Amino acid sequence: MNNNNVKQCPVELTMNLINKKWVIQIVRDMFFGKSHFNEFKEDKPKLSNKVLSSCLKDMEDNGLIEKVFDKENPLNTEYHLTQKGFALNKVVYELAMFSLNSDVTGKYYTDDDKKNIEEVFRDSLNID
Repeated sequence: MNNNNVKQCPVELTMNLINKKWVIQIVRDMFFGKSHFNEFKEDKPKLSNKVLSSCLKDMEDNGLIEKVFDKENPLNTEYHLTQKGFALNKVVYELAMFSLNSDVTGKYYTDDDKKNIEEVFRDSLNID
C-alpha cells in the first residue's frame, strides 16, 4: 500500500487479529451458538487445551470476545462475541461463500448442499 498518510494497512491490522490458527473457527462457532471452552473443542481433535486457552486469551485481549463468569458456578465460564467480534460476521460469511463458490466441480458440495449451507450461514451470521 503506497499511501503515506496511512500508518498501517487495514488488511494487515485485521489479519493480526485473526491470524492465529483457530480464531476464525472459534468466531464461527460462537455465531452458531457455542460459548463454553469444551464446546469449542468438540469438532477439533487437534486443538489442545493449552492452545485453546491461549487463543481465547488473545481474542479477549484483542477485544473480539468477552469472558463471562457464572456467579453461582465460577467453573461455568462462557465466552461471547463483543461488538468488534460480531463485526467479523461478513468475513466468516465470505470465507464460507468462497469455499462454496470455488467448488465448481462439486467435489465437496452438491448444489443443494451449497444452497442449504448458504442459508444456514446467512441466518446464523445475521447476513441480509
